[in-house]
Amino acid sequence: MSQIFNEKIPSFFGDKRFYSADAWLKNYFGQKTIKLSIDGGFTCPNRDGTKGIGGCTFCSDTGSGEFASSIDEQIELYKKKWPNAKYLAYFQNHTNTYAGVDVLEHKYYDILSNEKIEGLVIGTRPDCLSEDVLNLLERINKTHFLWVELGLQTIHQKTAENINRCYDLECFDNAVSELAKRNIKFVVHLILGLPGETEEMILESVKYVSSIKGLFGIKLHLLNIVKGSTMETTHRDYMPFDSIDSYVNIVVKCLEIIPSSITIHRLTGDAPRPILINPPWSFNKRTILNRINEQLSLRDTWQGKKSE
Repeated sequence: MSQIFNEKIPSFFGDKRFYSADAWLKNYFGQKTIKLSIDGGFTCPNRDGTKGIGGCTFCSDTGSGEFASSIDEQIELYKKKWPNAKYLAYFQNHTNTYAGVDVLEHKYYDILSNEKIEGLVIGTRPDCLSEDVLNLLERINKTHFLWVELGLQTIHQKTAENINRCYDLECFDNAVSELAKRNIKFVVHLILGLPGETEEMILESVKYVSSIKGLFGIKLHLLNIVKGSTMETTHRDYMPFDSIDSYVNIVVKCLEIIPSSITIHRLTGDAPRPILINPPWSFNKRTILNRINEQLSLRDTWQGKKSE
C-alpha cells in the first residue's frame, strides 16, 4: 500500500492510514480479537419513561443490537475464518449499566466465567453511570480486560434535543471524567449526518471528543434511517448524504483531525438490509470502507495529519 512510502504515518497503524481497533487488539492480545455482540436483557431510561419514551429517534426497537446472538453461535461462525481468535463479550443492546449493581455484577461475571471470553465491552449512556456502577466497573477493570462505550452522537444541544437523547453535554463530560479517573478505557460514538447538522458541526463534535483526556477510541457512524425507529415516521425520506463519495469525504476530514493515538472502532454504519430505509447504499459496508482507504491514499493523508 502507498502509505509505506510516507514515513510520517505511524508504524503502529499497520497496513492502514488510521489506527484501527483491530490493529490495537491484535497487538494487545497477540492475535485476531473479535467482539461478540450479546443481549443482556436491558432496557433504557429513554424508553421506560424515566427520562423519556421511544428512545433516541434513530434507534431501532432492538436498541441497536440487530446482530446480537449467542456466544457459542458466533464463535462457531468466526472460528471457521479465524480458528485461533480471541473474544470479547460486547453488551450492546440498549443501556447495559441500567440495572441494580447486584444484577449488573451477576451478568458481567457470569459472562467472564466463560473461558472463551477475554474481557468485556459495555455499551451504555453517561447518565447511567452512578458511583456504585463506576465502582463495580473499576473492580472489574482491575482484574479483567474492559472498555466502556458511550453514545454521545453530537455535542450540539439542539440536535441532542431533536434526537431525544435526554441528557446534556455536562452529563457526558462528568461521565468521561469519572471513567478516566478510574483508568477505565472508553470509546465515544458519534453519528455523522444527523438532521440539521452541517459539516462544520460534525467536525466540531469530532474535535471536542478527540480532546478528551483518557479517550481510548472513537466510533463514527453513518446515520441510518431504519424500521422500528422514530425516524422511520419523522424522517423516512431524509438522506444524510447524497452518495457514498460525499460520506467518504467527511470521514476523511474527520480522520485527519483525530490524533493518531486514538483508536478508530467504526467508520460507517451497517444496518441489516431488511430494516434499512435510507441511505439505500449504506449496507455496502465493504465498498464504503474501500473508498475511505482509497481516498486516504489518493490524497496522501492519514489519521492525525491535521490534529496538531
